Amino acid sequence: MALGAPSSSPSPILAVLLFSSLVLSPVQAIVVYTDREVYGAVGSRVTLHCSFWSSEWVSDDISFTWRYQPEGGRDAISIFHYAKGQPYIDEVGTFKERIQWVGDPRWKDGSIVIHNLDYSDNGTFTCDVKNPPDIVGKTSQVTLYVFEKVPTRYGVVLGAVIGGVLGVVLLLLLLFYLVRYCWLRRQAALQRRLSAMEKGKLHKPSKDSSKRGRQTPVLYAMLDHSRSTKAASEKKSKGLGESRKDKK
Repeated sequence: MALGAPSSSPSPILAVLLFSSLVLSPVQAIVVYTDREVYGAVGSRVTLHCSFWSSEWVSDDISFTWRYQPEGGRDAISIFHYAKGQPYIDEVGTFKERIQWVGDPRWKDGSIVIHNLDYSDNGTFTCDVKNPPDIVGKTSQVTLYVFEKVPTRYGVVLGAVIGGVLGVVLLLLLLFYLVRYCWLRRQAALQRRLSAMEKGKLHKPSKDSSKRGRQTPVLYAMLDHSRSTKAASEKKSKGLGESRKDKK
C-alpha cells in the first residue's frame, strides 16, 4: 500500500455497525387497546375506552384521535382530537354536541363518552395514540351497536350459567367433606370406646385373681387361729374336769 493512500478497511466495519443499529436493534411500537364491541340503548350514553402501552414516558406532546366510520360506509371521519393538554371536538358531524372527554393521559387513558345514542351511531370507532418519540404503532377499533333495549349478551348468560353450576358443585363437595368428617370423627370415638371396654375386661380378671390370691393366706390364717383356739379351750375344759375329780 502506498503512503498517503486512503485506507478502505474500516468501511465494512462501519457498514455492519450501521446495519445492526438500524435493523437489528429492537423497536418497540406503541400499542393501543379498546373494547372489541360495545352496546347501548337509544337515548342512553356509552363509554368508548381507549388505553395504550408505550416504552416511553408519557410526553407533554401526547395526542389522542378518534375517528368514526358509519355502518356500511367506506370513509372514516375525525370526530375528536386531544393535543397539548386540550380536547378538541370537531364541529362537523352528528357527534359535535354529544362527545365528552373523560380520559387522563397520566393514566394512559384516552376514553370518550357519547351521549344520547341513536340508531345512526352504529359503526366503527378508531382510537389512535401518539406519544413522541413513540409514534409508530397500530390503531385499535371498537364497534358500537345501538338497540332499542340493550340485549343480554350470550357470553354473559353462559358465564352466569357456568358460575352457577360451579357454585353448586363446590357446595356439594363442601357438604360431602363435612359429612365425611363428622362420620370419621364418630367412628373414631366409637373405636376409642370399644378399645377402652376391651381393656377394662382384660384388667378385671387379673384384679379378681389378685384379690383371691391375697384372700387365700388370710383364710388359712383364720382357720389356724380357730383350730388353736378350739384346742386351747378343749385343754382348759379337760384341766377343769381333772381338778374337780381330785377335789372329790
